[in-house]
Amino acid sequence: MHITTPKFVSLALQGGGTYGAFTWGVLDRLLDEERLTIDSLTGSSAGAINAVVAADGYAYGGGRRGAQAALRRFWTTLGQVTLLSPLQRSPIDRLSGRWVMDYTPAYHAMEMMGALIGPVTHAPMTINPLKQFIATMIDFERVRGCEEFELFIAATNVRTGMGKIFKRRELDVQRVVASACLPTVFAGVEIDGELYWDGSYVANPPLFPLLERPARDIIVVQNNPIARNDLPRSQADIANRSNEIAFNIAFIREISSLYYTQQLSEEERAARVAVNPTRLHLISGLDSLVDVGISSKFNSEAGFLEKLHDDGAAAAETWLREHGDALGHRSTIDPARVFAPDMVAEGRA
Repeated sequence: MHITTPKFVSLALQGGGTYGAFTWGVLDRLLDEERLTIDSLTGSSAGAINAVVAADGYAYGGGRRGAQAALRRFWTTLGQVTLLSPLQRSPIDRLSGRWVMDYTPAYHAMEMMGALIGPVTHAPMTINPLKQFIATMIDFERVRGCEEFELFIAATNVRTGMGKIFKRRELDVQRVVASACLPTVFAGVEIDGELYWDGSYVANPPLFPLLERPARDIIVVQNNPIARNDLPRSQADIANRSNEIAFNIAFIREISSLYYTQQLSEEERAARVAVNPTRLHLISGLDSLVDVGISSKFNSEAGFLEKLHDDGAAAAETWLREHGDALGHRSTIDPARVFAPDMVAEGRA
């Protein structure tokens, strides 16, 4: 069932490398719902990039169609730029029929160089190539001027280990790149004298900034698999799976806290929680991503990005059909997808 009355929602977008194209598909479908109004967007890493790109397209009268066009332009251009990148699937990986980079030398070299050099300061091998691409693709003056919704972008302060939330009016390329800075590969990003790493370590995605927003419905877009069927085999896979687990700890922590408060009686909630009740929803990529090898997170081939987009659009379509009428009334989050993802992956939940 699709939405029949106007609804306001906040969207919380996970990071997950090129799996961000799944989120692109989700956003593309949600933006088609004319009765669905976005109050705010939060994100870390690829989720932060999607949020900022959407704001760029939406600003100054661009609206829904402008946001959709900006997202498509960003992801399709990334796929085109990849043709010039050394990070290409090897012939063996292509013959496997999967989107993985298990036998791609550049994928393994990237992690090895990080271990040998130690990407603490900028060097040719530790500069984040996304910076120039993002600066070229996004008009940050438009982003800062997008008053249709608020943005909250997370990064991790290297010195303190604490999270930092950057708001729309202060966003620039440096802050977005900080939110997407993998410390095993790229040098930390300096902002106001402090170094920052990927925001997914502390919030993937940040949820608490949304609790004070007018919209009481939060839709989380999950594209960072908690459980995987394949174990990591290479050093690069181990490093990336370690990051993935760390990112999910932050996600589970925030979801657990909010989910717990929902189970309290109204009297208990009023006594313990200072914020208004929040309805949680989850559009998950678990079904389509759990069997995709972890190395595919670095694959930005156009065909793979389009597949992820289509998977995301299909997941959003299914969610709208099954749960769209719950917006404004009740939470629809399936706790099994957060607290028992291995059972979901095996079809037991």
